[in-house]
Amino acid sequence: MKRLAMTIVAVAALAFAVGAPRAWAQQQDLANAQITTKDLGQGAYMLLGPGGNITIVTASDGILMVDAEFPPVHDKVRAAITAVSQQPIKAIVNTHYHPDHTSGDAAFIKEGVTVIAHENVKKRLLAGYTNGLTGNHTNGLPPDAVPTKTYSGNTGPTLKVNGRTAKVGHIANAHTDGDSYVYFPEINVLATGDILVLGRYPNIDFANGGNIKGMIAGIDRYLKIANFRTQIVPGHGPLAHKADLVTYRAFLIEARDRVAKLIKAGKSEQEAVAAHVFADWDAKLNANDQASANFTRVVYNSLKPPKAK
Repeated sequence: MKRLAMTIVAVAALAFAVGAPRAWAQQQDLANAQITTKDLGQGAYMLLGPGGNITIVTASDGILMVDAEFPPVHDKVRAAITAVSQQPIKAIVNTHYHPDHTSGDAAFIKEGVTVIAHENVKKRLLAGYTNGLTGNHTNGLPPDAVPTKTYSGNTGPTLKVNGRTAKVGHIANAHTDGDSYVYFPEINVLATGDILVLGRYPNIDFANGGNIKGMIAGIDRYLKIANFRTQIVPGHGPLAHKADLVTYRAFLIEARDRVAKLIKAGKSEQEAVAAHVFADWDAKLNANDQASANFTRVVYNSLKPPKAK
């Protein structure tokens, strides 16, 4: 019990709030949003703005980039990149299909940049998708606004600029069904996408292939890649390190087990929400009832077997 309590306190220190749907729905003035650049050293940078974090790695012949933010901040993202390198962007890797990471793609595609993603990302962006929590449907995008190159399976392409390599991999059914991570071995930087988020409860997009078991498997993969010097760029939140992965994994396992216990007891989704199973975390995180309910629901739906039709 003492060890578990220490884990919960450590999780609280990371301040998980609510998941990605909140970020998309926020009525924020994106045109006035700012992009902050964090220098990771060795030509690598982390860009923080209103959407998902961006990673850029520069070299003498080009730039590799992870994710693309929202369209209204494109010019500011461009300016932040130009401030650290005049080289062309050779490729962008999308970590998943959510618009706070991909809706900025179109402007870069028009500039001739190759955008790479798992094949499921392109499928969902073209066909449209439904939010499992709200039931709201988002229509598909035109072909010129989606990734220009896709891969299948667990191993993506290896991208290269002078002295820098980006190894792309896929985690099946984690945050979504199309998650990619990018590891830059020469400079020991790992971009995780939303399998790891700091500053909020993670979203698990169960309606589009997400599952908390896959989230845990993704963190396990990251723990194998990372060492204690690895700089880890999460999908949202501040720069992380391997110790944060260890704490986050314990949090996910505890969340899974709490909700699984309710499912085993025969509780409905509504009853699980009413049980306030994360009340102790909510208080420490100052998370509101909606944030707690949403996290309970996404964990519940990713664990509960669907009814036979």
